[in-house]
Amino acid sequence: MTIAVLEALTFGLGRMVAAAGKAGERLCLLTGDRDIYRHELQRLPTNALEIIDVDTRALTRCSAVLASLPELRGLICSTDTWMVPGAELAARFGLPGPNRETARVLRDKLAVRRLLHDRNPSLNAAVPVSPGATATTVEKAVGLPAVLKDSAGTGSRNVWLARTTGQLELALAEAAGRSFMGGLFAEPYITGPLYSAETLSWEGRTRLLGVSGRLTSARWFGREELLSFPAMLPEPDLAGVEQWVAQVLDLVGHTRGFAHVEFVWTVKGPELVEINGRIGGCLAGEAMCRSLGVNVYEAMVDMALGRAPALLDAVSDLGAIAARGGGTGATATVLVYPDRPGTFQRVDGLEELASHPGSPEWYPTMTIGTRVTDLGDQRACTGLLLAEGPTTELAVYNAISAAHAVRPVMASAGPP
Repeated sequence: MTIAVLEALTFGLGRMVAAAGKAGERLCLLTGDRDIYRHELQRLPTNALEIIDVDTRALTRCSAVLASLPELRGLICSTDTWMVPGAELAARFGLPGPNRETARVLRDKLAVRRLLHDRNPSLNAAVPVSPGATATTVEKAVGLPAVLKDSAGTGSRNVWLARTTGQLELALAEAAGRSFMGGLFAEPYITGPLYSAETLSWEGRTRLLGVSGRLTSARWFGREELLSFPAMLPEPDLAGVEQWVAQVLDLVGHTRGFAHVEFVWTVKGPELVEINGRIGGCLAGEAMCRSLGVNVYEAMVDMALGRAPALLDAVSDLGAIAARGGGTGATATVLVYPDRPGTFQRVDGLEELASHPGSPEWYPTMTIGTRVTDLGDQRACTGLLLAEGPTTELAVYNAISAAHAVRPVMASAGPP
């Protein structure tokens, strides 16, 4: 019996394979670039995972592969880019999966914003930015400070913050020379610390698994620097987030599956940044597994098979356990970037990690020889440094300390 996986997040395949094996199923990964998963594949036992190399952007080719698989019972799609194709393929083969229209809405950040604003005018509005739009037009629509972003973007690519009319003019000029996965839109900038709610929904019931704390760069707007789990919010605030995020997901029709909902904690409470209809990236899944003491990927397998995820009721109060760090411990993950552009050669200092507290681990994300020309978004990240701690605060200190020992080495970029 087989569960197909249409691409995946860079990390988590090992947990997914273990979850499938526990359910008596075998995983088959469809991928257009298996090198993305090299860290995970090196650690899996031989033949633990079947891999089929296929152009996963070609729906007809993926469909042909799925049709050839014996006893296909489910399809997992845990990435943004393949969310809509995954929903389409699941429907085509009569497999359990997300609603196709909901998948299309969630993949479009502007559509999410407009839908939520229509149903709850108190939420921030957003407007499309057409080619040739002026700073005056955008400023009149959303005010200042304003954020420009790609409606289908990932990894903080093509995101600009403009606090003044002049900065908005510069951002629009720069955006005019970029290509987008979706379309450019503008929204008001929200002031406050950034978090994400990690949730699981099934048949309209949403469970908050915990809240991740997120730190971004002071120099490059939107570039993530550190994630911690669980964020130690007061119990009343945690309960408020669970109620708020359930309402937001209900408004957009997300009734099944994981969600990773970014929000800013303003002086008035949580304000939505964006909704990702998947488990969180940057080791968020691993962080939940460790802190909660359960393999959260078992829920992916359950849902792929069309059954209620046991994770919903696995622990009496996952949210409270997350708030206390009651699993195997809290974690923090530092995204490690080079200090200058160039061609990535290697990472020095990894041998020093064993001497640091918190059992730090290195998760490489960049291939040797990759040319880095822009340090402003997550594409420039060379790897993730994860460390544990008995509390989230100590996990953060452990991770930052260990990350200081890790040094990406870059060769001069040279001519293109």
